[in-house]
Amino acid sequence: MSQQQFDVLIVGAGLSGIGMAVHLQRDCPGKTFAILEQRDDLGGTWDLFQYPGIRSDSDMHTLGFDFEPWTEQKAIADGPSIWNYIHRIAKERDIEQHIRFGQKVSTAEWSSESALWTLESVDGEGKRTRLSARYLYLASGYYDYDKGHEPHFEGREEFGGQIVHPQFWPDDLDYLGKRVVVIGSGATAVTLVPSIAKKAAHVTMLQRTPTWYAIRPSEDAIANGLRKVLPDNTAYKLIRKRNVLLQRFFFNRARSKPGKVGEFLHGKIREALGGQMDEKDFTPPYNPWEQRLCLVPDADMFEALKAGDASIVTDHIDHFDETGIQLKSGEHLDADIIVTATGLKLAVAGKIAFDIDGEPVNFADRIYYKGSMFSGIPNLAAVFGYVNASWTLKADIVARYFCRFINTVEARVGDYAVPTLPANGSVEAEAAFDFSSGYFQRSMDILPKSGSRQPWKLNQDYLLDRKILLKDPIDDGELVFHQAGQAEHAPPIMAAAE
Repeated sequence: MSQQQFDVLIVGAGLSGIGMAVHLQRDCPGKTFAILEQRDDLGGTWDLFQYPGIRSDSDMHTLGFDFEPWTEQKAIADGPSIWNYIHRIAKERDIEQHIRFGQKVSTAEWSSESALWTLESVDGEGKRTRLSARYLYLASGYYDYDKGHEPHFEGREEFGGQIVHPQFWPDDLDYLGKRVVVIGSGATAVTLVPSIAKKAAHVTMLQRTPTWYAIRPSEDAIANGLRKVLPDNTAYKLIRKRNVLLQRFFFNRARSKPGKVGEFLHGKIREALGGQMDEKDFTPPYNPWEQRLCLVPDADMFEALKAGDASIVTDHIDHFDETGIQLKSGEHLDADIIVTATGLKLAVAGKIAFDIDGEPVNFADRIYYKGSMFSGIPNLAAVFGYVNASWTLKADIVARYFCRFINTVEARVGDYAVPTLPANGSVEAEAAFDFSSGYFQRSMDILPKSGSRQPWKLNQDYLLDRKILLKDPIDDGELVFHQAGQAEHAPPIMAAAE
């Protein structure tokens, strides 16, 4: 099997992968690279998800790249607009020629002897390809593209209608005039309900647990006004900075004064519903921002509720039957279509089987280093966006950091560098995320850990990470540089147990 070599391999052609390619072209000119994408088109999340109303759950002035201003009127953008934004960037910056579509990476092997990563991928016809590179960048997202989270529902096979998971929305699904039950209350359900309600006979959002909702306009009047008097780049930078600071303030306020923030959010919901609000449907058993807030642009879901086109039921499912869902309260929800908006299934490192010098890698045994690399893993960076802010804020600075990393290794006439935990055990392992969201709690056993101090601590603070990744020195004493073929004992990969 022939093997082609590059300087950098990027796995994934969504926001993170396309962003890395642009930063690489700019900050590491002359470096060769290829992007391996398992789907047949670029766009990642925005190519995969096709359910009605798919949109961003962050404003596009922070979900957009730092190098490419978002200039459309809507700051809360629909999926096709985001897909077009990514495609335009890839086309205008000649990224497309570097993408190899239909390549699902199955293995990634590091050799300290050659200082190379070797990746094996397989296409839809089963043909295998091997590529190698000195540096590897994982831009494959954080959830399983092959399956969503599907809890067991008793009697599911008895239902006489259609059951759909949003991650695999059928192109030909006809819900015109149908009774639809959407199970879930997260970002997907909140997007689906008002969109489906425009055509369906009625939509019921069935939730076991309420969610905190934040209402905001889909258009940012200040941003649109600034673009009329300032160049696009200048206006974009100002609005991006403003939104970062506002989001940071609101998150910290929610953590320090959750009661006040809860009252504020409830006040906006009451206003959107015309003064009436059933507390049990909108009061979660957790504080604001202990899970991600659900964005409701233009109060569209509440407009559907107020119009009677949609309703919310807070209850537990007993079982499915032929005509719908029997609830534990005794109520029955009649349905023609049931949508299981029950969440994502997390995946680490694109479900690729990794090994280092013949030893398998378990990412749950690794510690984050600067929120972008991992203990004991050489020449590799990965993107895991913020849970309290937009994904691309993190993707941009991780890409820029890894370019700094590459240039530093090259300047030292080295071959690779490894984030290396101190041998004295001074760094303790901690859970990487303190969010109570189900998809995190279900996946704690596969996720990497956070360390007890910097630079091993996984932060949820963009401004702090921006300093660490873009300003602090690369050679910080905890990144150990090596030459190919050096025979050294393996560094510690895991911190002291919690």
